[in-house]
Amino acid sequence: MAAADEPLREFIAARRGPLLRSAYLLCGDVHEAEDLVQSTLVRVVLAGRRLDRIDNIEAYTRRTLMSVFISSRRRRWRGERPHDVLPDRPVAGGADTDLGLAVRAALATVSPRQRAVLVLRFWEDLSVEETARILDVTTGTVKSQSARGLATLRLALGDALPATGIRAALPEGARLCESRT
Repeated sequence: MAAADEPLREFIAARRGPLLRSAYLLCGDVHEAEDLVQSTLVRVVLAGRRLDRIDNIEAYTRRTLMSVFISSRRRRWRGERPHDVLPDRPVAGGADTDLGLAVRAALATVSPRQRAVLVLRFWEDLSVEETARILDVTTGTVKSQSARGLATLRLALGDALPATGIRAALPEGARLCESRT
C-alpha cells in the first residue's frame, strides 16, 4: 500500500480482530471466519482506492462483512463439512464456557439473515436503525428477524438460556468467541 493508504492500513490493523470475532459468530468456523474477513478487507481496500472517500469506513466494512457472509450462504457447494469439530486449543472455564458453546451451536441453526441481525444487534450492540442501514433492510425487518432468530435460539437452547435473553446469558461477549491474537 502507498503512503496515502496509511489510514486504511491502520484501520485494518485495529479492526481485524473484532471483525474476525463477528465473522466467527456468523459462520461458526474459525477458518471460514478468516476467509470472510479476508474477502471483506480486500473489498474494503479496493473500494477505498476506487472511491475518493468512504464516509464511514466502519459502517462500510460491517455492511461488506454481512454481504460477504450472506452471499457465501447462497452458494450451492460450501466445501467439506466435518462431522466432529475439535477446538484449536482447550478452553478453560466452567458452566459459562458450556453456555457459550451451546449458544454458538444454536446460532448455527438460525438462518444466515437472522444470524446477521442477531450478531449486529446483540454482539456488535448496534441499534435497530444501524442494523437496518448495514443490512439495507427496513427497521421492521430487523425487528422481525431478531424476534424470529431469538425464538429459534430459545428453542435450540432449551433451558440453557434464561428468559431475559442472550445478553443475560452471556454478560461478557468474550465468552462467545475468544480472540486468536
